[in-house]
Amino acid sequence: MKASNRIRTLTGTGDDGWGLFLRARAMKAAGEPVLELTIGEHDIPTDPRILAAMTASARGGHTGYAAVPGIPALRDAVAARLTERTGVPTSRDNVLITPGGQAGLFAAHHAACDEGDRALFIDPYYATYPATIRSVGAVPVPVQAVPEDGFQPQETALAAAAPGAKSLLINSPNNPTGVVYTPETLAGIARVACDHGLWLISDEVYDTQVWQGAHISPRALPGMAGRTLVVGSLSKSHAMTGSRLGWVVGPAEVIAHMITLATHTTYGVPGYIQDAGLHALGLGAEFEAGIAAPFLRRREIILTLLAGQQAVRAVPAQGAMYAMLDIRSTGLSGEEFAGRLLEAEKIAVMPGESFGVAAAGHIRVALTLPDDQFGEAANRLIRFANLCAARDGAD
Repeated sequence: MKASNRIRTLTGTGDDGWGLFLRARAMKAAGEPVLELTIGEHDIPTDPRILAAMTASARGGHTGYAAVPGIPALRDAVAARLTERTGVPTSRDNVLITPGGQAGLFAAHHAACDEGDRALFIDPYYATYPATIRSVGAVPVPVQAVPEDGFQPQETALAAAAPGAKSLLINSPNNPTGVVYTPETLAGIARVACDHGLWLISDEVYDTQVWQGAHISPRALPGMAGRTLVVGSLSKSHAMTGSRLGWVVGPAEVIAHMITLATHTTYGVPGYIQDAGLHALGLGAEFEAGIAAPFLRRREIILTLLAGQQAVRAVPAQGAMYAMLDIRSTGLSGEEFAGRLLEAEKIAVMPGESFGVAAAGHIRVALTLPDDQFGEAANRLIRFANLCAARDGAD
């Protein structure tokens, strides 16, 4: 018996960008001293206060079925957070609690798309985006945001792709590029969404990690609250990646349908996880800034090391826990460079090609090692790139 065509073709014909990551993990398991700068995983554990709240809730008996939409207090807290950050009045009826941001993306695309609908997303993209769209039976359509435009999506390109589409997925601050979309970019995105009747799905999981500019949720723009589904989570903002706690915020009537979807898929999130999330949100902005601070420090470390040489150039690292580096001067593709770097230096980074066509000739570096190890890895990476560039220039 064959599995369904949909499940067999979720990632298209490739490995969805995870090949080098899995190779690095296998090397580490075999005892090789690999410095990993691959995935967005904090180098600190979840705060003991959050874990204590989780433990107390579980020991207190909140281990049975929890309310599928999310416990009322957590939905209220998320609603208050979005109201404060966007200025858009938000109530618990606008909030669905999900098992992480990824489940939120899945639910949002189910809400926006029917079988066979075209669903737009920006290239470069987080590696799961195309398969998430395929998983709901929609057709993924990438729209390139190119290095020459600072990886800012252009209204003209979006407008050209929009006719006949049902949705557009964006992500700012952006993974993988670290770019924060400007007010002008977001205004163009909003115009395209309104002009072409698109649902806008806004992945905002990095909204607490902004180093330059400001995070603007498109939900706050004129005419957008009724057509925007915001996906958020506590994974990045509170170092709770393994807790799998996220949300979707959108129009109440659509959230009601998404609650029905959750009833027939995830059946909610464990109550003790939700209680821990409620406690985490109560720790406030200062706590969230503390979680983000190491990534800002490491951004400064790598930008300082990059100064004064030309083989590696940084894409403006305006937000998120990554730096996207342009290594085209080496004459290598991102995949070739990352593979050789892993073999020669035992440093693992993600090839730009893992995130789409527009990021070819780049690599993504996660700012996720302690400062001293990160500085060592960055130094070795830059030295290796300069050797490659010198060799390419001599050929």
